[in-house]
Amino acid sequence: MTDASGTAAAANMKVDGDRLWDSLMQMAKIGPGIAGGNNRQTLTDADAEGRTLFRQWCEDAGMVMGLDRMGNMFMRHEGQEPDLDPVYIGSHLDTQPTGGKYDGVLGVLAGLEVIRSIRDLGIQTRRPIVVTNWTNEEGARFAPAMLASGVFAGVLTEDYANGRVDAEGKSFGDELDRIGWRGDEVPGDRRIHAMFEYHIEQGPILEAEDKQIGVVTHGQGLWWLEVTLTGKDAHTGSTPMNMRVNAGLGMARIIELVHRVAMEHQPNAVGAVGQANVWPNSRNVIPGKAVFTIDIRSPELAKLTSMRSEIEAGAAEIAAELGLGIGIEPVGHFDPVAFDPRLVGIVRGNAERLGYSHMDIVSGAGHDACWINKVAPTVMIMCPCVDGLSHNEAEEISPEWAAAGADVLLHSVLEAAEIVR
Repeated sequence: MTDASGTAAAANMKVDGDRLWDSLMQMAKIGPGIAGGNNRQTLTDADAEGRTLFRQWCEDAGMVMGLDRMGNMFMRHEGQEPDLDPVYIGSHLDTQPTGGKYDGVLGVLAGLEVIRSIRDLGIQTRRPIVVTNWTNEEGARFAPAMLASGVFAGVLTEDYANGRVDAEGKSFGDELDRIGWRGDEVPGDRRIHAMFEYHIEQGPILEAEDKQIGVVTHGQGLWWLEVTLTGKDAHTGSTPMNMRVNAGLGMARIIELVHRVAMEHQPNAVGAVGQANVWPNSRNVIPGKAVFTIDIRSPELAKLTSMRSEIEAGAAEIAAELGLGIGIEPVGHFDPVAFDPRLVGIVRGNAERLGYSHMDIVSGAGHDACWINKVAPTVMIMCPCVDGLSHNEAEEISPEWAAAGADVLLHSVLEAAEIVR
């Protein structure tokens, strides 16, 4: 099958694509959405149920669980030399409130399928392999995104993570304890030889280019800026236009500013406001308060920095012109990421050997791999998604796309973990 170095695996080795697809469909039954997708937000009862099912599947495949104080799940398949640093496969099981069935989940369950296939094929590797479910990747309930992998990588503290609150004022720490998924292991107290994350693209490029595999070389950097505008509640009918202090108007103008700044930094820059609230949110009351989050991204650090500076300065000018108070708080950030060139080469080489069409790609979204890349060699593999649609219940991929990426994942992990028989 291979030489002792484990540098090349037989091209006829494949995952069981039907079994992988069945696992995805079974997990999708937990925390169903209202339009065919999922609402399995982090640290909810549905999240706990999904974790329990994943743990059972892994234990049935002979794996043993480790659990850290952030609730990160580490399912270990033993290697011939247990003291060697393991190869990790990781993504997330939590979803957006109106999420799809594949975002994150594909990467976790494809990791499980890799282990199941290794067992079916009677393969043993020198290094252990660990399949990981990272807690709160989405950041939908508790901002920022990639919270627990950020703690693991040492860029966020446990106290900071435990103190994050959701829209109802419930804290991350309390909810993690409530669902019973806090472990004793110190976050980050693990050595990683390499980490692979398999994910849907969440964009239209691979499908448009008719490619089965995205070899992810870089990830965009990101700033989330939470803006609070303070004006004056007033009657919409009886308040003269020139006497209004309208926080909603200020928000609208800043949203337009974000779009203009992103367009002025083309190519390789995006920006939008995806979350927005006004108070008192009544039909006949001029908003006296608006809170919204600006999301700007670029794979170029200079552009990302420039965009933030221009938006903050422009927002301050808009607020002053309208007589509004303004506060801007960063609630999420990571610099652009360059993934490990050796691992990128391994993924690219295995896609080529397996005969799958492929191309290099930059990830437009943030992923746990972006943080883990700070402490260990990391790479990502992507498969297409229909019309590039994600963070939407209509998110869709094909069983063939899912299996192709999992095949590349299998061969790449085996190359890194080194087959001995």
